[in-house]
Amino acid sequence: MSKIDEVRAEMVTAMKNKDKDRKETLSMLLGALKNKAIDKREDLTEAEEYEVIKKEIKQTKETMELAPEDRGDIKEQCKKRLEVLGEFAPEEMSEEAIRGAIGEVLASLGIESPSAKDKGRVMKELMPKVKGKADGALVNRIVAEILG
Repeated sequence: MSKIDEVRAEMVTAMKNKDKDRKETLSMLLGALKNKAIDKREDLTEAEEYEVIKKEIKQTKETMELAPEDRGDIKEQCKKRLEVLGEFAPEEMSEEAIRGAIGEVLASLGIESPSAKDKGRVMKELMPKVKGKADGALVNRIVAEILG
């Protein structure tokens, strides 16, 4: 079952339960998924679906951060949206899993004593493996920490 079908089914349930906030969020997500599929002119892959969901989460977080302090209603609405979007987001890699992936890359590249000069090579190999599964900023921070 594609994410579009999943979101549509959840939206119908939200409408039956008269949960307006959840229905609006699901409607927004469904629109984003459909627009991406229309742009591509074929069904989305699972990775592309997760990309769209992550983009929606990122935009919602930005809206929440940029909202003025006296606009608690906007912040509350964003929190509710993030809860709903989080249900459809992919499982993020843990810090330990990222460190394991970095170890594998270092071994495959034959780097025994990693230094800051190796960061480009390591990131080039590592990012395709963790793309969509881990936050890029977190991966970058851990790689910098390991390469010290």
